[in-house]
Amino acid sequence: MTIPERFLALGDSFTIGTGTTPDRSFPAVLVRLWTAAGHPVVLSNPAVNGYTTDDLINAELPLVRSFRPTLVTLLIGANDIVQGSSEDRYQQQLRSIHQRIRSDAPEARVIALPQPDWSLSPAGSGFGDQDAIAHKIERFNEIARDEAERARAAWIDLFALMRVQGRRKMFAADGLHPSADAYAEWARDLATRASASSP
Repeated sequence: MTIPERFLALGDSFTIGTGTTPDRSFPAVLVRLWTAAGHPVVLSNPAVNGYTTDDLINAELPLVRSFRPTLVTLLIGANDIVQGSSEDRYQQQLRSIHQRIRSDAPEARVIALPQPDWSLSPAGSGFGDQDAIAHKIERFNEIARDEAERARAAWIDLFALMRVQGRRKMFAADGLHPSADAYAEWARDLATRASASSP
């Protein structure tokens, strides 16, 4: 992948780096990797803890046109699960998001990412049956992959890494979100996979 000049990271807590600080989120780490290689990148990370696809559409998508990104990452859906969104509605929301990104930034490269398996976290039990939550996460990730492919965006599947991290208990002090080390692993793996999957 050509290193972007302008990187817009769309999403929720997993993109802003909840559990640590924004400067240790995966987009910030990714930008530091590029900068260390001699390629400074301008980052905009408007992601907010607790955001759903509705919130992303209303508060984050307007930035696509104004920021003029050359790379967009999209990681959203955990809070849709928490709020009881149906699979059909999630699919429709993602389709709308991808269409808007493509309309407002037609030349940008778009990379969609899975949500991690937060059912493995210590706090995950507070959201219901672990197996049921894990299955829902897997289904929403399948939908995210399908909608990315439909929109001709790249799908970079970090889920195997994310699940290993969950089983290794790489969680932040809040007992729900990934640790700073986990986010850094996402960034390193993303950098490698993004380069390998570039046209």
